[in-house]
Amino acid sequence: MVEVIEHCWIPLRDGTRLAAKLWLPDTARTKAVPAILEYLPYRKSDGTAQGDPVRHAFFAAHGYVGARVDLRGSGDSDGLMFDEYHEQELRDGVEVIAWLAGQPWCNGRVGMIGISWGGFNALQLAARRPPALGAIISVAGTDDRYADDVHYLGGNVLARDALTWPTSFTSILARPPDPRWQGAPHHDRWRDGWRDGWRDSWLARLDAMPHYAALWLQHQTRDDYWRHGSVRENYADIKCPVYVVGGWSDAYKNAVPRLLEGLSAPRKGLIGPWAHNWPNQARPQPAIGFLTECLRWWDEWLKGIDTGIMAEPMLRAWLQDRVSPAQIHKMRPGRWVSETAWPPEAARFVMRRYALSANGLIAPITNDTSEAHTAATAATWERVASTVLSHGLDGGAWCPFGMRGDFPADQRAEDGRSLSFASPPNRSSMDVLGHIELRVMLSCDQPNGALVARLCDVAPDGTSLLVTRGMLNLCLRNSDAHNEPLYPGTNYEVKLHFDFAGHTIAAGHHWQLALAPSYWPMIWPMPKPVTLHITNGELCIPERVPNSADTNLAPFAPPDGAAALPVVQLSSPAGNRAQSLNVFTAEQRITQISEQGRVRFPDGLETTASSRDEFIIRADDPNSARLEAARTFTMQRDSWQVAVAIEASISTEEDGAFVAEQTLTATERGRHVRKRHWRARIPRLP
Repeated sequence: MVEVIEHCWIPLRDGTRLAAKLWLPDTARTKAVPAILEYLPYRKSDGTAQGDPVRHAFFAAHGYVGARVDLRGSGDSDGLMFDEYHEQELRDGVEVIAWLAGQPWCNGRVGMIGISWGGFNALQLAARRPPALGAIISVAGTDDRYADDVHYLGGNVLARDALTWPTSFTSILARPPDPRWQGAPHHDRWRDGWRDGWRDSWLARLDAMPHYAALWLQHQTRDDYWRHGSVRENYADIKCPVYVVGGWSDAYKNAVPRLLEGLSAPRKGLIGPWAHNWPNQARPQPAIGFLTECLRWWDEWLKGIDTGIMAEPMLRAWLQDRVSPAQIHKMRPGRWVSETAWPPEAARFVMRRYALSANGLIAPITNDTSEAHTAATAATWERVASTVLSHGLDGGAWCPFGMRGDFPADQRAEDGRSLSFASPPNRSSMDVLGHIELRVMLSCDQPNGALVARLCDVAPDGTSLLVTRGMLNLCLRNSDAHNEPLYPGTNYEVKLHFDFAGHTIAAGHHWQLALAPSYWPMIWPMPKPVTLHITNGELCIPERVPNSADTNLAPFAPPDGAAALPVVQLSSPAGNRAQSLNVFTAEQRITQISEQGRVRFPDGLETTASSRDEFIIRADDPNSARLEAARTFTMQRDSWQVAVAIEASISTEEDGAFVAEQTLTATERGRHVRKRHWRARIPRLP
């Protein structure tokens, strides 16, 4: 049996209280056990309420206390929140861990688990070394807030999420605490049956709300703002054991190999085919018994039980087979492979070096450079890649959740909008695991430019499957902390790293490398059209040597978890993604609409949520790029009813400067209680 405490307060030293939901094993009142913390801003009473029991009730049923805590200024907690991964959040987290460890039902050992935000702050708090923190599991997290998060890609503004994320985040933080719990110590007024303290907290949140889109655009290089919370700055800060988990379809897979290589603490890595979701509930399939795997980790490090998990390979990865390109994949076929260490021994891989030539990619037979490869490298040639603002329309989402429309479509049209280099067909299948690297000699006709590289697996029938991609702001070619404008016409040797990849290309298929200076709406285009002149280059692909140990891997348990919180769907969710071209104005528009429908929770709370995102550009003008977003959210229980609506946009002016605007409207029973408007002009790096 599991005891559920729907709400309790965690008092902090400054008098602020954080709201927590707890799951206790039936034995915890008589025998103390370890606690597992998940620490988020996503609202324990409604936002994550349905899925939280899947993990925490499961852990409680196996002898752990589950704790789901709202960050300061979010959900049901007191206080104000001012940014992602703020110093205050981390200081509070250290206090929360100490509070959990000091409870009579806890034996003084605490673990942390989280996906995305929770995966981030698990790493960040591990770097603070709170004494009671015994181990963490970070799923879809990152060690690098600048290079591998929702703001910049290779130093380019991540246009795809530059407005969708801050608008969604604002809509979450702009919601009030639940009146059931928010009778603040100095506010015992009652109104229509509900404690009145929630209103004071809500209005304080609305009044303190930052303009997140503008805030993040103000930091366009790796400065101290991004270094804060990036554990990559000093891996030695982390001493507790770390299990880091990613998915090939997710945006955060690159942190897995970096953490395995950089950390000295006990560590393991796991990469499946998954999008941004828990591996036991994952899309694409196959899902695994991830929570059972978590228990092995917790038992090893929090209970001192030898589970054998550390005798297993350091990295386990799902090597994906080729599939037909589609914008949704329910299953990615493949097989599990393993590496005892990362980076692996040199003998475990062969670096295949493909020379770029006037006629495509020329591949040597071995690691040693072949005569054809040498000749291609030495030959004089030039090919040109120019801005095509429709390049990227088939790129899919930056951070897929496994939904329809998330995945890249057939890349043949994209390949036609790019400068492409094709290899000869492979004589045999080839396993790839690792970071692919491109070295290229180029010049640019503008003082700023970008290089976008895609690597595709092209089948004999011509279908082109995106395997991995990489992007680089050429002004940050030497350091992402320092902007160095280009001298038009000057040749530069540039190195570009693709996203971490695990893929098997079949015999008869060939590689296609595609280069371009734009990729809308994934990244924001440069202020003027760009032409890149490519005169030399080499593509390095790590081929994995087959390993007999792969066949001895123990299978994962089947997908697991406790029951989700039962909710009633009062109206059906809906969504749509449409792409259009106005032939008179040459305007391209992508419109994404999502409706959650009305949901009723067991306590009687009803919520609705809707979103609209638009990505707009004219084919002849990079400075016509514009993002528009809208969010609405309602909450009601009996006579209590509130709503939040947000309208926002980001555009550029003639000189390339960003203009970010946002309007937030909050109502109670249809009556306006706050309306705020922000407008900021942010110069773009020269």
